Amino acid sequence: MGTGSPQEAEYPLVADLPAGTWKFVGDGIITRPVDVTFEIFVRAAAGGETTIATFDRHFDPLPSGFAAQPFDASVDFGAIAVEPGDQLILRYRGANTDTPMAYIPNGDGDRASGRIPFIDLP
Repeated sequence: MGTGSPQEAEYPLVADLPAGTWKFVGDGIITRPVDVTFEIFVRAAAGGETTIATFDRHFDPLPSGFAAQPFDASVDFGAIAVEPGDQLILRYRGANTDTPMAYIPNGDGDRASGRIPFIDLP
């Protein structure tokens, strides 16, 4: 993912989200220098969004090899009441790069010396 091409992963919510610490892992393969913004939020079926966290990170490619670069962050957030149709969203986007594939989420896990991206709920 590079400049101007945000990607989203959606998850339907079936129960209220408790207060606590949210942990995010966003390990990725970096092919070019890139600034990545990761956003975690709830999109209400009735409209509107509740932002839980936004993380910004600059990545530079490794000098050699095809290994994932680690990124993890956490944030404390209050409880969120959900309604049928609400979704938990992870959105990520790149900026300040010259290629559309500057950040690639690590789908290979430990085979690429990293972790598959995930959100650990409270």
